[in-house]
Amino acid sequence: MKKEENAEQPSKKNAGLKNLSKSSVWDIQENDVFRLLEAGAKDAEIKENLRHYTDIIRSAFMVEELKDDDKVVKQKYTKMGYKVSSIKIGEDAKLILALKKRPIMRVTDLTYENIRHITAAKLMEVIERNFGGGWDSLSQSIQDIIESGFDISTTTLPKDRLHKKGGMYEKKVADGYEVLEIPKGTWVEAIFAKLKPETIKPRVKYNEYGSEDDEDEDADVEIEDNYNAPDEDDDILEEPNDDEITEDNYRTTFDIETDPDEDAESLSDYIADE
Repeated sequence: MKKEENAEQPSKKNAGLKNLSKSSVWDIQENDVFRLLEAGAKDAEIKENLRHYTDIIRSAFMVEELKDDDKVVKQKYTKMGYKVSSIKIGEDAKLILALKKRPIMRVTDLTYENIRHITAAKLMEVIERNFGGGWDSLSQSIQDIIESGFDISTTTLPKDRLHKKGGMYEKKVADGYEVLEIPKGTWVEAIFAKLKPETIKPRVKYNEYGSEDDEDEDADVEIEDNYNAPDEDDDILEEPNDDEITEDNYRTTFDIETDPDEDAESLSDYIADE
């Protein structure tokens, strides 16, 4: 099993600077950065965009550029946990860098880029350092970051009931969750965490009009247009047959003669008579 894990490491490390992202950079260590930078110094395209790649590296590493190869200065950085190396960037030029992986010690160190690169056990340590306040003591933004990478659930019970046989605690542990217990007087809050499986986003292709099409959608399926179709419950009116007399088309017309006196009694006539 160990041989298989070691066999996978070179493929990640040999990906090159061009494939490095603010998420994948957390998978590599200081020596890998030195090697990638030295290899990248031979690539004209990387040289032109070196600022972009150094910004990616700085998101996961503390980077210090040393002015000279002074042993005292190098030892100073080494004692602080940095790794120091010189990188050849030309025939006669070299760059001396001190690198140190950014530690994840506090909840404020957690980001969307690094959350999937720590274990559930490490997450429990980080949360425990947050003044022992429990899950609700974390800000909503920190909770959102954590839940983007981990399945989280909590429960608060009296001490004697938390470890009850067949209860939530026992089931979660059996399902591979890490648990952090935070005492709260005679009660205990238990926080359960388990790394979420990675999900692959479906690929999207664009049609000739520039709108998104689902790649799995069957383009040959015709959708029947029933917009103007009558509902089943609607009464369908048929054109009446002039030859047939029904109560719908039967009409009686009366010629009513108007009373001449009525026509004379308009408002103006009435006022004139007055």
